[in-house]
Amino acid sequence: MSTTLLLVQGLNGLQLGILLFLVAAGLTLVFGVMDFINLAHGVQYMLGAYLAAAFAAVTGSFWLALLCALPAALAFGLLLEWLVFRHLYDRDHLSQVLATFGVILVLNQGVKLVWGAAPLQVPMPELLSGGVEIMSGLRYPVYRIAILATGLATAGLLWLVVERTKIGMLVRAGATNAPMVAALGVDIRRLFMGVFGFGAMLAGFAGVMAAPILSVEPGMGDNLLILAFVVIVIGGIGSVRGAFIAALMVGLIETLGKSLMPDLMRLFMDASSARQTGAALASMLIYIAMAAILAVRPAGLFPVRS
Repeated sequence: MSTTLLLVQGLNGLQLGILLFLVAAGLTLVFGVMDFINLAHGVQYMLGAYLAAAFAAVTGSFWLALLCALPAALAFGLLLEWLVFRHLYDRDHLSQVLATFGVILVLNQGVKLVWGAAPLQVPMPELLSGGVEIMSGLRYPVYRIAILATGLATAGLLWLVVERTKIGMLVRAGATNAPMVAALGVDIRRLFMGVFGFGAMLAGFAGVMAAPILSVEPGMGDNLLILAFVVIVIGGIGSVRGAFIAALMVGLIETLGKSLMPDLMRLFMDASSARQTGAALASMLIYIAMAAILAVRPAGLFPVRS
């Protein structure tokens, strides 16, 4: 593999990692604060993309679509919390898994009814169209660079909120010992509702940012949700810093593995077999990495201190 292609795939891996972090950040806080398994978190990513497509079609502007889609994703997340999720907090994990899986099925069918099963496209914002030369002979899309920059800025802002504000202190305390926080007079359910809504908005934001470069279609958040769960397990449940570092790791392993493994397998077998074997091994790499990390650090790379 050439250096140019390796650099492009590395940047694509970082971009995937940023999108994973935006989805995983809310998920890890929800799981950490309330010990609640929300399999339906991926549909917030899908809904963000669909809301961006809908508002872009109405307004003709990506920026207006972004401004409208974020509060809409927040409102829809709070609505789901009020209608469904708050009734599951005191249930066991199996009940939570089954109920939230049902929400996935309902919402996937719901977007088909509203927008149809055909993929939708969101136009690239003109301001961020084109490419920028990052080395001789290599131009990388400006929009993908913007995703990286926006994701890093969001991660920095989220870190400041969680680590340097009173709300962040309550979230961290809730992730460490929710019963004690509740005993001190904090309305833990209201705290969780806020965390849940903010996490839903972050996932929706990831969907909006991904919409111009991916097809907007039913079920688009399902695969990303699986990777997001890998991220929070590797990073440590309840840890935003762990989610960020683990998301970048998973994004790079996922992207570079799919690019490098077929070429590596050609050293040992013919081209056709190498392509099939390399693709199969590439899909396993993140789970192998997760198993290796958990064997050394069972609580993840950056577990929340108890």
